[in-house]
Amino acid sequence: MADSESLHRTAYSPAPFSTWLGIVCLFVVFGVIVLAVIGPSPRGSNYEQMRAQKRMERLKTLREETLKDLTTYAWVDKNKGVARIPIDRAMELTVAALAQKKPAPAGPIATPAAQTPPTAASPAPPAAAQGATGAPPASPSAAARQSQPTLASPVPATTP
Repeated sequence: MADSESLHRTAYSPAPFSTWLGIVCLFVVFGVIVLAVIGPSPRGSNYEQMRAQKRMERLKTLREETLKDLTTYAWVDKNKGVARIPIDRAMELTVAALAQKKPAPAGPIATPAAQTPPTAASPAPPAAAQGATGAPPASPSAAARQSQPTLASPVPATTP
């Protein structure tokens, strides 16, 4: 019985002062770290308003540059002779060029031939597989190629 009583005293004995002091110091160190991280960050809605204003200014300058690129003439590469023209003028030139071209007739549309599904795995008689010469075919696909018709090309043979 004395063992259980000593165990009870050991388990429920008050912690020494140094343990409590160590725990308090850990909390203080944690608080200092949190303040060091959060302290310099901006607070309030003023920061968000400034960021939104900067984004709006960058978007405005980007739109102005894009509009300038789409509406003005400029050299892209003067050495190669590549120039940029306004998008409206480019569309006019493209429509005029397409209006002068005569549409080419379309070629005939070839419908694919109906393919027959492969037959079930039925063994062929040995005489049919050997052919007329009595020698077996070079490969199993050679016999299949001989039995299937060749498909015609869908491209017309004549050119205008």
